[in-house]
Amino acid sequence: MNSGTTLIRGGWVIPMTDRVIYDQGSVWVKDGAIGGVFQKGETLPEAETVVDATGCVVMPGLVNTHCHSPMSLFRGLADDMPLASWLNDHIFPAEAAHINPETVRAGALLSCVEMLLSGTTTVCDGYFYEGAVAEAVREVGMRGVLAHGVIDFPAPGVPDPAENVARAIEFVEAWKDRWSLITPSIFCHTPYTCSEETLTKAKEACRRLGVLFQIHIAETEDEVLRLKEERGISPYQLLDDLHVLDEATLLVHNVWMNHDDMALIAKRGATASHNPGSNTKLASGLCPAAALMEKGIHVGLGTDGAASNNRLDLFGEMQLTAKIHKAYSLDPVAMDAWTVLEMATLLGAKAIGSGRYIGSLLPGKRADIILVDMNKPHLTPVHNPVSHLVYAATGSDVRDVFVEGRQVVKDRQLLTVDVQAVMNEVHRIAKAIK
Repeated sequence: MNSGTTLIRGGWVIPMTDRVIYDQGSVWVKDGAIGGVFQKGETLPEAETVVDATGCVVMPGLVNTHCHSPMSLFRGLADDMPLASWLNDHIFPAEAAHINPETVRAGALLSCVEMLLSGTTTVCDGYFYEGAVAEAVREVGMRGVLAHGVIDFPAPGVPDPAENVARAIEFVEAWKDRWSLITPSIFCHTPYTCSEETLTKAKEACRRLGVLFQIHIAETEDEVLRLKEERGISPYQLLDDLHVLDEATLLVHNVWMNHDDMALIAKRGATASHNPGSNTKLASGLCPAAALMEKGIHVGLGTDGAASNNRLDLFGEMQLTAKIHKAYSLDPVAMDAWTVLEMATLLGAKAIGSGRYIGSLLPGKRADIILVDMNKPHLTPVHNPVSHLVYAATGSDVRDVFVEGRQVVKDRQLLTVDVQAVMNEVHRIAKAIK
């Protein structure tokens, strides 16, 4: 926990509450938490450190609700192909040959560097050797909901599928309450790569341990049709029959779904992660995110892994989300800028079970804060800061980043790890993969 006080003053403060913007506002941080949010003219408290935010937006750090951080190792390795071929013919073999704790740590470090420099302060991750991911997240100083992957065939670190859930439980027990910025979780790959017994055991473990259950679902039409032919039900009905759907279940992708599926999710209180960059690149389709939110379902934004996106910049995901839903619905007011910004902050935090702590600048919440520099040609003039954040800004416009009150990025420079050394290590691993 960061001790001391910091005053961030003079920017456009967007607390993500009631859709307000405080021009020349300020945020006071004390002992790693938000101590107060102030409008222009209000008396400001004293602080040990004062940060001049003139010309910047001051807002909550972004929340990436779905990522496989070590997969930055495979960025650009297999592009422009269907999901089944991409996964079975390229990614799974590459993982089998090259994934180990050392390579996982290197790939995760690179992803964390990319995310922090582009304003993402929290990542919801799932992969194998997730303990190595946790070490990387801790080293770089960001917040994570980190899940050990579960799949019903030999996987990196779990050569015997019969031990897949046991290994995930070991990870949760090892990291639960170990470090305040890391929350462990369990991730089942999909309903078609995990048996009913595996899904049930994994969810029962999550309930017993009090952690989030994550799963890819309805990403492609083929997987939905296959289950319909075999069982006569949708993947969502399958999960509900197994008592998997509840308020601590994060459903990732949700592309091929109908209104009955949406109603079921809403009834059970499950949440969703929308991954437009990955879904469009793999031609999987488009998640009906607006319809989900209309039913009261918390929907956050995710990048997926860098192997299928190929960037981890949530500003890019925001812009794509706003535009693609307008084009798809032929409705220019669909997915307005405020809604999309909420998906990247407060709604994303709620989707991963962290809404009480992060996602908005409210007194008492943890001080995960970013400053976005608006003094750029492509962000001039500033008629509407929220519009700029969604339609014009990029991750490279992020100037400063604070996690739990600790400054980890200053003037676009990461303060916690040697960025060039991280890239050099990934370059070395990439030569072996090539």
